[in-house]
Amino acid sequence: MKRLTLILTAAVLLTACATTTSPTGRRQVTGAVSQAQLDQMGAEAFAQAKAKQKLSSDARANTYVRCVVNALVAQLPAQQRGVAWDVALFQDDAANAFALPGGKVGVNTGIFKVATNQDQLAAVIAHEIVHVTANHHDERITRQMGTQVGLGVVGALIGGAYGSNAGQTATQLGSLGTQAGFLLPNSRIQESEADVVGQQLMARAGFDPAQAVNLWRNMQSASSGSTPQWMSTHPDPSNRISKLAADAPSLAPVYQQARSAGLAPRCG
Repeated sequence: MKRLTLILTAAVLLTACATTTSPTGRRQVTGAVSQAQLDQMGAEAFAQAKAKQKLSSDARANTYVRCVVNALVAQLPAQQRGVAWDVALFQDDAANAFALPGGKVGVNTGIFKVATNQDQLAAVIAHEIVHVTANHHDERITRQMGTQVGLGVVGALIGGAYGSNAGQTATQLGSLGTQAGFLLPNSRIQESEADVVGQQLMARAGFDPAQAVNLWRNMQSASSGSTPQWMSTHPDPSNRISKLAADAPSLAPVYQQARSAGLAPRCG
């Protein structure tokens, strides 16, 4: 009965999911949770972050970050542009930023050490915004839920054949295997996609796309060590820089067109 329940659960989950196309044309499986649920989770996570971390009281820095976010959001599709994007600047030396469903953007003051001008800051924030607009959170949640159900089915089937301990072992090993092998490659795909689409977004907003290359060179220089690429959710820094550098020339006309149309942000 337990095996049947798990199999039926897996079938229901797969039925509820949908196949969509990402901004770069790859196949995505999403829909394990609704957009309203995603937005609620984003709002709750953002509220917790603001409650736990110190917010910067630097009015000039807050205005600077908000200016960059507004310029980028103005180039999003109408539905995403219509969201009231909430921005928080955290007093934290770690060079980091994030965006969450529901229009939430968090930036650490430490990012200014590597993003030394508005164009480089735009590269960071555009990358994070794309994680939201490209449905990466939905995709990852859907994949994780499907994997967990799938592992339960495998564990139940093995347990039924070889005893409960065998089923438990399969589930444990499966979880480790999933973390190290099945989910991470897709996470790297998402990161690479956010680089590509984020660079396009910043160019449309009037930020120099070539500065995305300089940003990641700064990030690489500031890094105290490197993580093996196959064990990281982010692309190898050298590969990332090479890709951004290769794409920058083709985006120069987009950037120049934006500037000619009056999109010339003066954030800081």
